Amino acid sequence: MTAIIQQIKERFSQSLVKSFGENFAATDPLIVAASNPRFGDYQCNISLSLAKELKQKPREVAATLLKNLEIDDLCQPTEIAGPGFINLTLKPSYLETQLKDLIIDNRLGVAGANPSQKIIVDFSSPNIAKEMHVGHLRSTIIGDCIARILEFRHHQVIRLNHVGDWGTQFGMLITYLQEAYPSALTQADALDLGDLVSFYKKAKIRFDEDENFKETARQAVVKLQSGDPQSRQAWQLLCQQSRREFQKIYDILDIKLIERGESFYNPYLEAVITELDQQGLLTEDNGALCVFLDGFTNKEGDPLPLIVKKSDGGYNYATTDLAAICYRVRQDKAERIIYVTDAGQANHFAQVFQVAKKAGFLPDNVAVVHVAFGLVLGEDGKKLKTRSGETVRLQELLDQAIACSLADLEKRLASEEREETSDFIAKTAETVGLSAVKYADLSQNRNSNYVFSYDKMLNLQGNTAPYMLYAYARVQSISREGGINFQDLSANSPLILKDESELILAKQLLQLPEVIRSVEEDLLPNRLCDYLYELSKKYNRFYENCPVLKAAEPIKNSRLVLCDLTARTLKLGLSLLGIPVLERM
Repeated sequence: MTAIIQQIKERFSQSLVKSFGENFAATDPLIVAASNPRFGDYQCNISLSLAKELKQKPREVAATLLKNLEIDDLCQPTEIAGPGFINLTLKPSYLETQLKDLIIDNRLGVAGANPSQKIIVDFSSPNIAKEMHVGHLRSTIIGDCIARILEFRHHQVIRLNHVGDWGTQFGMLITYLQEAYPSALTQADALDLGDLVSFYKKAKIRFDEDENFKETARQAVVKLQSGDPQSRQAWQLLCQQSRREFQKIYDILDIKLIERGESFYNPYLEAVITELDQQGLLTEDNGALCVFLDGFTNKEGDPLPLIVKKSDGGYNYATTDLAAICYRVRQDKAERIIYVTDAGQANHFAQVFQVAKKAGFLPDNVAVVHVAFGLVLGEDGKKLKTRSGETVRLQELLDQAIACSLADLEKRLASEEREETSDFIAKTAETVGLSAVKYADLSQNRNSNYVFSYDKMLNLQGNTAPYMLYAYARVQSISREGGINFQDLSANSPLILKDESELILAKQLLQLPEVIRSVEEDLLPNRLCDYLYELSKKYNRFYENCPVLKAAEPIKNSRLVLCDLTARTLKLGLSLLGIPVLERM
C-alpha cells in the first residue's frame, strides 16, 4: 500500500505540472501532517514558496493548484486557509476502503523496499574480558531495533558485533595472569568473568605504574600478533569465556548478532597502510604514519592528523575501522553501513569516514552513517553508576527491572484479588520488565541523554511499554469476553466510520507505512514509539466512547475490525522494537 501522504504528494505533483508546466515536475509539493486537527489531516504549503517565482499571490497559486487537482476520491472538498495553505481532510469512505485492504494484509500496508539494499548494522560491541555494562545498553537495543525495521522492509541486513578482542589489553591481561592465576590461560572457565574483570583492573594499574610490567605486556602483544601458539590459546580461552557471558544477555534480550571482532581485520591492516601510501595520503609525524584531515585542528589550531600506524609499529582503532570499511564494501558488498555507538565517538567516525573517502575505500554509492546516542543518567541527573561509583553491570540492571516488575505485578494482583499461576506471574514479570527497559530507551530521541527510572518505565500510564502491552491485552480481552475469533472477521463486511473517535483511530492506523519509512531513513526509533503511544491513546478513547460487543450489526463487526487492526498494529510495531506482546496482563 502506498502511504497516504505519498498518494497526496503524487496528486499535487500532477497538478503542479498541469498548472505550471513540466519544469515543476520535480518540485516537492510540501505536504505535511496538519499541526492541528481543526486544519484537517494534511496541509500543502507549496503555494507560499512558489508565489515569488511565479510572480503571483500565494492564494492565486493555491487556487490554480486546486483547479487542476484530482483528489475527490481521497479528500473532502479542499479549502484555502490563511495566506495560501491548502487544508486536506480525508474522506470517511476513503478511510474505510483503505482499512478493508489491511484486513487481509499481514504487513498492514508496509511494502517491502524496492530496490532493497545490502546494509550492515554495527552495534553492541562489548570488550572481551570485561562485563557488559549499562553503556552497552543503548547500542544493543537501538541497533537491534534499526536492524529489525530494515529487515522488515526486506533489506539484506548483516548484524555485526565488532567486539574488542585484540590489542594491548590482552598482552596486559595475559602477562598479569601468568603471575597471578596461570591456570586461566590453559583451562576453560578457570575464572568467573567477574573475577577476570577484577584481574583486568589490577593489570591496568600495574601497566600504568610499572615500566617493566608495561614492556613485558607489550612483548606479549607482539607474541600474540605473531601467532605464538600459547598466546593464541590463552587469548581464545579468554574470548570464549566472555562470549558465553555476552550470549546470556543477548538471549534474554532476544538479540541476534554475528561476531566479527577487531581481530578479524588484523590480517588486512598492512594492506590498508599500503593503499594509503599508494594514494599519497600518508605523512610521517614523530615516527607515526598519519593522514592529515580537512576541517580538524588541535587546540593550537594546527591541522589534526589521524594516526594509522603508531611510532612503535602498532596499529590502532582507526586502522582497524578503515580495514573494516574496506572489507564491508569489497567483500560484503554493503551499500549502507550503520555504526551505532555513543555520541562521544562522533569525531572518530567523521575522521575515519573522511580518510576512507579520500582513499577510495568508500565509493559514492555506499552510504556510511554514525547513529550516535546520549548517556543513560541516574535519577540524580548524573551518569548512571552504582553507589560505589562503578559502572552498572547490564545483567544487574536487567535483573532489577524484572524484580521491580514482579513486585508491581504482585501488588496489582493482590489489589484485584486475582489468583494466577506461578508460570504466568514469572513470564509476565520478565516480559514487562525487559520490555520496559527497551521501550524506555527507544522512546527517547537517541541523540539525547535520558534518565533511567524503574518507576517511570513500569508505569501503566504514559509513554511506557506496560501502557502499550495493556492496550494490546485489552483487545484480546474483548475476544475472550465475546467469544470472538478475529481471524473470522470478513473483509466483505461493511466498515462504517461515523463516530469521531472511530475516524481518529482509523487515520492513526493508516499512518504506519509513513512512520516505518521515516525510521528507515532517519534511524530514529522514537518515531515508532511515538506512533504506537498515540495509537494506544486513540484506541483507549475509542474503547471508552464506542461500545463494541454491545453494538448492533453491522456496527459491531466494523468496530471489531478496528480492534483487531489496532492489536495487529501494536503487535507488529512492538516486535520491531524487540518487544513481545502478552495476551493477558
